[in-house]
Amino acid sequence: MDIIEKLAEIFKEFPGIGERQAKRFVYFLMSRTPAYNENLSGLILDLKKEVAQCGECFRFFILNNKKEKLCDICSNVNADSSTLLVVEKDSDLESVKKSRMYHGKYFILGGLVPIVEKTTKSRIRIEELKQKISGSKEPNKLSEIILAFSLSPQGDHTDQYVREQIKDVSEKQTVKISSLGRGLSTGTELEYSDNDTLKNALKNRQ
Repeated sequence: MDIIEKLAEIFKEFPGIGERQAKRFVYFLMSRTPAYNENLSGLILDLKKEVAQCGECFRFFILNNKKEKLCDICSNVNADSSTLLVVEKDSDLESVKKSRMYHGKYFILGGLVPIVEKTTKSRIRIEELKQKISGSKEPNKLSEIILAFSLSPQGDHTDQYVREQIKDVSEKQTVKISSLGRGLSTGTELEYSDNDTLKNALKNRQ
């Protein structure tokens, strides 16, 4: 396998990127100047040095200092700790945050649950979510968990799976479980939803 094929294989691992698009990326890079490619490679290396993963919600965030353990949302004392919005990935969180329709805490599950899968627990942070719920205490007690996944067969399956997994611990803590309402059209990816759509989905959750 030559260098073009090797690099294309790496790009194919990116979400939503097929073989044709991967090749286009490679040829684009070959058309750029050496300085462009050096800058790109440097930024990729710096990404791991300057970004950390929050110990509470598992969101990636820019480090201001090496001692930070929590992102700005989880460390914000003014955030509403009574609600927890569970999303698939960072880009979903960013979409909801930009809408300014939600002011509670977040939890990134780390993926969706495949409809036919025997190793589900190794794919998502279900045990960490259970710990998050069971650790909820007064005076900032969690009262509602909002499951916010894409309206697709896999998203619906994930919603059902998470509900089943957290049922016991949520009942013990008297935490309500809700899902986004049908402000979202079937098949909609959460990260691509506009503000009005997200507002209606949150308002009509059930």
